[in-house]
Amino acid sequence: MNYLNFEASQHEMKLIQMGAKVEQINSKMCYIKFVIEGIPVEYVYNLNKKNKYFLERIKPYPLAIRSYENVEDLVKVIDVDIKQFRNLVKSKNVKSFVNITKELIEIIKRFEDLILYYNVPADEVEVIMNKVNEIHEEITKTKETSDRVFHDKDPENL
Repeated sequence: MNYLNFEASQHEMKLIQMGAKVEQINSKMCYIKFVIEGIPVEYVYNLNKKNKYFLERIKPYPLAIRSYENVEDLVKVIDVDIKQFRNLVKSKNVKSFVNITKELIEIIKRFEDLILYYNVPADEVEVIMNKVNEIHEEITKTKETSDRVFHDKDPENL
């Protein structure tokens, strides 16, 4: 038994003792790097046990994208994503946009710490939800008052 298999077996045993169901699979993982006008755009994907390709963008900010049936669909998605980033870097606000996205991800992490470590009063939950709704409304308003600049694909979340 090689060292990696031994390590995986030890981790698996610990997780099973914690109550997890663990399925070890051998998978193929691929790391993809682009640099667009000095901004790294990087992805990782792996072929999972259901023979689907699970894609994540890891730079300039992490985002789980989704699973795809075949590598051709995955490559099409990356192609569109790269076209979108090539368009984004033309903006004078590109650094601010990336920073806002990173800050939103940081807010998610902080909120998770809050709810996992503290008994949050209901009135504070309401305040936070109102702030989240304000951000949703601002994004919708901004979309309606902004010129669309990318037309190769329709937005999935607006």
